[in-house]
Amino acid sequence: MPRSNCDSKTEFEVRKVAEINLDFRVSSAALKLTRDMARIAEGQEVLIYADSDADSTVVNETAKAAHNRGAKVAVIRYPTPRGVGEEATKDLPATLGAAMLKSDVLIEFSRNYLLYSKPWEEAMKTNRIKYLCLTGLTREMMIRCIGDIDVQTLIEFQERLVEKAHRAKKVRVTNPSGTDIVFDNDENRPYFSEGVVRDKPGDYMLIGQVDWAPVEETMNGRIVFDGSIWPPEEIGLLRTPVSLKVTTGVAEDIEGGPEAVTYRKWLESLNDANMFNIAHISFGCNPGAKLTGQILEDERIWGCVQWGLGHQGYSFKGKAGPAKSHTDGICLNASVWFDGEQVLRDGSFAHKDLNQLEKKLKQ
Repeated sequence: MPRSNCDSKTEFEVRKVAEINLDFRVSSAALKLTRDMARIAEGQEVLIYADSDADSTVVNETAKAAHNRGAKVAVIRYPTPRGVGEEATKDLPATLGAAMLKSDVLIEFSRNYLLYSKPWEEAMKTNRIKYLCLTGLTREMMIRCIGDIDVQTLIEFQERLVEKAHRAKKVRVTNPSGTDIVFDNDENRPYFSEGVVRDKPGDYMLIGQVDWAPVEETMNGRIVFDGSIWPPEEIGLLRTPVSLKVTTGVAEDIEGGPEAVTYRKWLESLNDANMFNIAHISFGCNPGAKLTGQILEDERIWGCVQWGLGHQGYSFKGKAGPAKSHTDGICLNASVWFDGEQVLRDGSFAHKDLNQLEKKLKQ
């Protein structure tokens, strides 16, 4: 039977309440982001930039939160460029780079990020700018991965994990899809606990990740992506695993189904041998993260291991160096050993120094 006006009004009211609740949670997450994570201070010049695929609500609420903390805030929006990193800058005006150079804090929401591009590198070379990469962050992701997270406990967890990774000389990583790779660590390289902008300038990422660059020539074995890959744009969530044979830090063979073919062709199309270099490893540990196809969230899924190929950021202090672009892939339900001691087992942190904090974060 047809719905009454009363019923329709009730449905409308329910939707309206849900929208108000969503807006409030995004605003709360934006406050936590600017206060507890970006640590924006009064008088700082903050540039927020985003392409047309970025979530406007996230951009606007972050700008308001930064403004309310006394910062001088500017927002730059532009059409989504083709590619990421240096590729993306081909479609963008030089004025964006000029604005970046004049800022104290950069917050990037662009889905097709400018991380590792020349304008970004020039800004970082000033050695006074703090950059926070939140590429493609949506309202739902902001709530799950920032608003609903116990930031202080997660930072404590990450710092313990960083300490263990830093001490480990030899590392082995496996996962149920066939990943089995070993490598050495260099204790003189930096190990990053992502999420909170420190006092010193530099590049920072969304909370829920620990990352570093292994000794490149010691990486041997197989990496099998079974979560997602991005870029290229054509892949995202994986239907079939993509397997990489790695020899001395280079992906020599890429095997699997149609997505593996797409991936290999995209890497080859850039005509840059450095695109096949393994640039870094990351451990995912954000209890709110879900597999969505948005790489920012996917690489923070609890107990995943993420690998970057191509351009290696200077902050990793590695040997792989620059490349024309950068790409990331996700290995789900990983197991990891540090010097023979198991730290991660099938996606759960097995070490006694970590599993109690894991329980607290996931309760």
